[in-house]
Amino acid sequence: MFAQLGLIMLMGLVTKNAILIVDFTNQLKTRGKHFKEALIIAGKERMRPILMTTLAMAIGMLPIALAQGTASEWKNGLAWVIIGGLLSSMILTVYLVPMMYYIVDTIKEKIANRKMDRNADKANLIEQ
Repeated sequence: MFAQLGLIMLMGLVTKNAILIVDFTNQLKTRGKHFKEALIIAGKERMRPILMTTLAMAIGMLPIALAQGTASEWKNGLAWVIIGGLLSSMILTVYLVPMMYYIVDTIKEKIANRKMDRNADKANLIEQ
């Protein structure tokens, strides 16, 4: 039961971290940056808040994870799930989210280029 609560809390934090990167990248794109450059800047700028929240939560869970009092075995599972999940999800968030964003935007760019090429070809045919 407690481990499941930890997973729900973990999903919320991972989602927040991903939103930090994606939102800042989108803001930079609207300012005219190319998506590759925007991803690099967003990764650098948002690394610190992601590290701070992740490490603060992991360190905050250590007393619960290491407790040996009465009924502590119920809460130890929650703490270990959160600590392990936080540390692994931090790495995945920092690498996987920008990678997926890059792949999706690359595909979108290729599709947009194909449409522009088709429209240019149609315009050339009409002119001839």
